[in-house]
Amino acid sequence: MATSPAFAVTPRIASVNIATANTNRDGTGTVATLITGAATGTRVAEIVIKARVTTTAGQVRVFLHDGTTFYFFDEIAVAAATVSNSVQGVRVSTSYANLILPSASWSVRVSTHNAESIDVTALGADL
Repeated sequence: MATSPAFAVTPRIASVNIATANTNRDGTGTVATLITGAATGTRVAEIVIKARVTTTAGQVRVFLHDGTTFYFFDEIAVAAATVSNSVQGVRVSTSYANLILPSASWSVRVSTHNAESIDVTALGADL
């Protein structure tokens, strides 16, 4: 156990675009790396999804990967929306109080259920 608290040292923002349909919930298929932890650990405070295109109802799946195994961590619902000059694309923000990547071998990976272009952004900091 640490003898002193760990505080955020370096802010981190990471983004990836996902657009290949993947209905798997076990980490197989097309899964993109969103953010990889630092050697000292990385806290992910928020994940934001923003659709670039018209969407149908589906999910963005969030996995933790320890370098060997995928762990199904979360699903973020994507609502149906027809993008136009007067209708924005779907945007969803999910906050996490305790999402820590303990080392550089851990990462957050994401996939989309439907073949629709979605930007996924992680907001956090290295410890």
